Amino acid sequence: MATKPYTEEVNPLVGYIRQKFQQSETAKLYDEKRWLKAYRNYRGLYGPEMAFRTNENSKVFVKITKTKVLASFGQIIEVLFSQGKFPLGIRPTSVPENIDAYAHLNPQAGQMNGEKSPDQLKTKDIIQDLYGFDGDGKALSPGATATDLIKNIAQDYEELGFEAGPSPQGTPQIEPARIAAEQMEKLIHDQLEESRAITILRHVFFEMSLLGTGILKGPFTDSKTYHSYDTVEDEEGNKDNIYVAKTKAIPSIEAVSCWDFYPDPNATNINDCDYVIQRHSYNKQQLENLIEKPMFKEGAIRACLEMGPNYQTRGYESSLYDRENINQLYKNRFEVLEYWGAIDKKLADECKISYETTNDVVNVNVWICGGHILRMVENPFTPTRLPYLVSPYEINPYQFFGVGIPENMEDSQQVMNGHARMAIDNLALAGNLVFDVDETLLVPGQDMKVFPGKIFRRQSGQPGQALHGVKFPNTAHENLMMFDKFRQLADEATGIPSYSHGATGIQSTTRTAAGMSMLMGAAALSIKTVIKNIDDYLLKPLGESLFHWNMQFNDEAPHIKGDLEIKAQGTSSLMQKEVRSQRLMTFMQTASNPALAPFVRWHTCLKEIAKSLDIDPDQLINDPERAAIYAHIMGMANGNQNNTTAAGGQGQMGQTSPIPPGASPTDPTGAGGGNIGTGNIPMPGEAGFSEAASKPPRGSQTQ
Repeated sequence: MATKPYTEEVNPLVGYIRQKFQQSETAKLYDEKRWLKAYRNYRGLYGPEMAFRTNENSKVFVKITKTKVLASFGQIIEVLFSQGKFPLGIRPTSVPENIDAYAHLNPQAGQMNGEKSPDQLKTKDIIQDLYGFDGDGKALSPGATATDLIKNIAQDYEELGFEAGPSPQGTPQIEPARIAAEQMEKLIHDQLEESRAITILRHVFFEMSLLGTGILKGPFTDSKTYHSYDTVEDEEGNKDNIYVAKTKAIPSIEAVSCWDFYPDPNATNINDCDYVIQRHSYNKQQLENLIEKPMFKEGAIRACLEMGPNYQTRGYESSLYDRENINQLYKNRFEVLEYWGAIDKKLADECKISYETTNDVVNVNVWICGGHILRMVENPFTPTRLPYLVSPYEINPYQFFGVGIPENMEDSQQVMNGHARMAIDNLALAGNLVFDVDETLLVPGQDMKVFPGKIFRRQSGQPGQALHGVKFPNTAHENLMMFDKFRQLADEATGIPSYSHGATGIQSTTRTAAGMSMLMGAAALSIKTVIKNIDDYLLKPLGESLFHWNMQFNDEAPHIKGDLEIKAQGTSSLMQKEVRSQRLMTFMQTASNPALAPFVRWHTCLKEIAKSLDIDPDQLINDPERAAIYAHIMGMANGNQNNTTAAGGQGQMGQTSPIPPGASPTDPTGAGGGNIGTGNIPMPGEAGFSEAASKPPRGSQTQ
């Protein structure tokens, strides 16, 4: 049976998107010229507009631009990812909603009979630790409670109860809002790792340094297959391992090249854009793969494949790919336009787009190829947003695209190239003799080429009068002096001094370790603005997008849904690690004053010191809640519960418990000068003994 051919009415949305694309393409021509110059300076290539003097022999191109671009790119990567973690944090808001700010441990809750109070049940649900992924070794089973969280340190407790509210004297407290934030942070970090975010961001940051703008797309819902084996047993008791493939929805991101991105020409940033268009270059297989994606029309895709390739090359592409006949490279390609933006409701109704919005405009996502609509849906994101994050290297307040390293040092690069060429041409003359010949003194008809052993036949005159060697002066030194001057100007224009990327010639005053550290610290300040742009325009919006994705599409983690805010942490890594470590140690010494100690977040101080020493704090330092529970259980085991009250009483938010009775103000930890539970251990039946008399006291010490 023959397949019915695909037919589609001419959709007015195709013409609308084509018109918007032409407007954006025309407005972007100036930026493409800038980028092409930047790319050529990076590659060390002269453009067709370069006109050499007739007496110039050298065509050398000194790639200082490439050195600066790679140095800038390396600094960004070092600042953001040197600690091995993604520079993105999540914290509870100052006044969290729909989640308890504090809860405290009730030691008698495990001995209580009957049902728990609503506050206890609420808090226990909040602190559930369900955030792990298969294979990370940290996942808890569904329905895990606080008992599971601390079972490794409280084996004798079947249940520990937490009640809402700040901690009274003598009981450790936790912060459910902060726990939810930390779990959301870990979840997002795991998702970023699964989506290869660091690798993708490296492409974004490189193009940001080179062209002045980096573009990230997403997050979108994707699926990932986890490979595992389950053990099954047949009726006879034989066991066998069976391969099981588990599929899980994860957010995905991708890098978008500036060359393929066409924003609203009237906008100066992504938030002002009425629409954006991304141009795709697909081969036959890539276009056919769109059939498997949701909401794509198989009939329209098949029709495009039957019509054949329709890709139109642009002038700059021949320079990018070092091909003269660029059409041969794209002769089997399809041009697909992906539109994200607003359209009138009237046009949406005419195109039969289903929508739920009550506004006058409908935000849509439309894919077209040729004259066919491949996908046409309402924008699926809540809140409505364009799925692109655009970060400038240096902000141009009047243009959408930013300014990169090559553009800032373009003039210096040209002058350095000119003086380098003159120096080489001069050296070619100064290193050789030029002969002054009086042909009237020579026998006519001789070959005037000079080589070793050459004989010139002279007919008159004295020796040396017919041939005279002339040596040109060496002016290369003056040319190189100008070269170095403009290299310094390039350092100032880009904010990347030469010594920051390993150039020699450091003055004697900076040859000490301290002097070099100060210089490197000052050099790091020049990139502070760049890192701040990355924080504001990329990392923070990326974290917010992932947060909203989890809130909207991730139904497997209800425990992480709370009143949270995203914190980009790129700028926190700018300070030199040696300086930061010294300052933290000085601060801790100052804060050790008993009068100041209750106001200091010691747990945060320890974590920051570990980070400054390139140590993962999560591997060495307990969180305040776990430390409090450790101290509480150890105190009960030693029969001296009161002395362990303040050991974990200070939470992440700087909340402290009152100093317990009998503790010294100069020793607010109650540790007794470093020894936990000092004094005699009460025996069963004595005051202070907390367990049944039938049980021997835990932790009894024998001398």
